[in-house]
Amino acid sequence: MQHLHTAHIFMTESTGNIGQVKDRHKAVPAVYLILHRDGGILLSRRINTGYYDGWYTVPSGHIEAGELPLQAMAREAMEEISITFDPAAARLVHTMYRAKHDKTGERVDLFFLVEQWQGEPQNREPHKCDELRWFSLDALPANLMHHVAIGIRNWRGGMPYAEIPFTPDHVNPNHRSAPFE
Repeated sequence: MQHLHTAHIFMTESTGNIGQVKDRHKAVPAVYLILHRDGGILLSRRINTGYYDGWYTVPSGHIEAGELPLQAMAREAMEEISITFDPAAARLVHTMYRAKHDKTGERVDLFFLVEQWQGEPQNREPHKCDELRWFSLDALPANLMHHVAIGIRNWRGGMPYAEIPFTPDHVNPNHRSAPFE
């Protein structure tokens, strides 16, 4: 049988008939670093990005082509806050699938807990972050990015997985009037 170079045509095993594959999700993978020390976590406040500007988040970023999740987390930790850590000591504490909330599409978010690292966190991206600060887990800011707040809450509650359907409450507040433009 000739190999077809398309993702939209398939041969069913049971009948041998050619059929049409439904569109598949193309979820964007991202990593989130929960840096935990003395009952608190490190948060940064976003600026000048157009995405949740003025809101807090943990150090995070997209997994680039060719990277594995822990490689991406180590890269983001160095790029954003100038620390290193042993990837073998990072623990995956929560995985989240988010439905499309804006034009960037679906997301798969991996939350890693790191409790030992080298270096003192410092803001290496002042053009994207205007504050880097430790918050008690019992006094997190009200303007914590929605999905990050859910991820932290689920980590603390021992919930390893969550699915977040579309809700207008979770749309990027910088684009609430037109989330899919």
